[in-house]
Amino acid sequence: MTGNWLLSQYVARFSLANMAGGVRRKPAVSPSPLWGKIHAVWKDKHLVLFKTEYTFLVVSVLWFLEIGINFWVIQRVAYTEIDWKAYMDEVEGVINGTYDYTQLKGDTGPLVYPAGFVYVFTALYYITNHGTNIRLGQYIFAVFYLITLLLVFRIYNRTKKVPPYVFFFVCCASYRIHSIFVLRLFNDPVAMMLLFASINLFIDGYWTVGCGLYSLAVSVKMNVLLFAPGLLFLLLWEFGLMRTIPNLSLCAGIQLLLGLPFLLENPVGYVSRAFDLGRQFLFKWTVNWRFLPEWLFLNRYFHLALLAAHLLALLLFALTRWKRPGQSVFELLKEPSKRKVPAQKSSADQIVLVLFTSNFIGMCFSRSLHYQFYVWYFHTLPYLLWSGGVEKLAHLLRVLILGLIELSWNTYPSTNSSSASLHVCHLIVLLCLWLAPPLPAAPSEAQEHTADKDKRH
Repeated sequence: MTGNWLLSQYVARFSLANMAGGVRRKPAVSPSPLWGKIHAVWKDKHLVLFKTEYTFLVVSVLWFLEIGINFWVIQRVAYTEIDWKAYMDEVEGVINGTYDYTQLKGDTGPLVYPAGFVYVFTALYYITNHGTNIRLGQYIFAVFYLITLLLVFRIYNRTKKVPPYVFFFVCCASYRIHSIFVLRLFNDPVAMMLLFASINLFIDGYWTVGCGLYSLAVSVKMNVLLFAPGLLFLLLWEFGLMRTIPNLSLCAGIQLLLGLPFLLENPVGYVSRAFDLGRQFLFKWTVNWRFLPEWLFLNRYFHLALLAAHLLALLLFALTRWKRPGQSVFELLKEPSKRKVPAQKSSADQIVLVLFTSNFIGMCFSRSLHYQFYVWYFHTLPYLLWSGGVEKLAHLLRVLILGLIELSWNTYPSTNSSSASLHVCHLIVLLCLWLAPPLPAAPSEAQEHTADKDKRH
């Protein structure tokens, strides 16, 4: 009896507790961060190719696809001999003890690249059994291609300006770029690989190491100098004139060190061959000026006019588009702490836009573009197109411009229409860049501290 009474009292109290506070339940287990990301991707699956926050996911998939694509191209598409044998003949002359640049030549003509080229292709000479194992050389260049893609994709992932679907056109869809890397084995891809590595270092704030790597890129092929005006502007912006000089000295010192064996033998011969700014190009190979008569293409006054237009465009962009509105360009010469406007670090967008624009202007006013030169700006084109200031330039039109540029470079031999369409596309991109609003600088440390304080309050 007593036991029944105690049991009834316990049940009554338990019922009252449930009525007052509800039934106690086990705390819900929060899902793992990985599962949360997978769920978010699945929820936005129809937007994955359009939202820049999924850039890393998309480029990772494309990069692994490129491994298979490069293997397939090497195995199934015939290699075409253009300059590889000439490269091997040129470095073989150095291996045999010839350090006079005027005496070094291959099947296609004299050696016209700086000393870094000699060292890189000397290594390839030995790795490929004196240049005879071309298949091995193709796989090495496939590795160069994949490294270049990694560096390019990292830049795009940091800036998050271009929708992910565009990266399909940056890698898988370009026949010409695959051909330049793994079917032709040109030196241009090596120089661009080093250049994109240096840009990644600039973005991360490693300016001195980046300048060193940039100079190495120049030592492989001189086209990398097209980025030099933009780099000089950024160095002045970051450090002022006095602190920029050591970085410029580092670049020059690397060139002197690499070229020392050849400078000691024939300094004039080395400089005139390795850095020949007046080199004459053949009309039959031009991609961009086919619609001109050959006499005008070869005319020195035409070349000077292009150079003047090139310098004027750079000056206009530096004075009106790259610098902060209302700031005198002479302020860049001062120490950042002594400027009227408080100094701010360059953002990743600023660094990339200035460097890519500097190179693109050089391409627009080039005396001649050969087919392998496509790699000089191919990977920068999407960024430039999506950085333009014309809002009505819809995604489809931007992709169309990319397609027309690709078609112009794939037309062999070039025609009047292919060259003209290339210039029209260049002009559209250049106008869009000119109309783009100035990019905001990265927030200073003081601003970041204030923002964090505001968030806490």
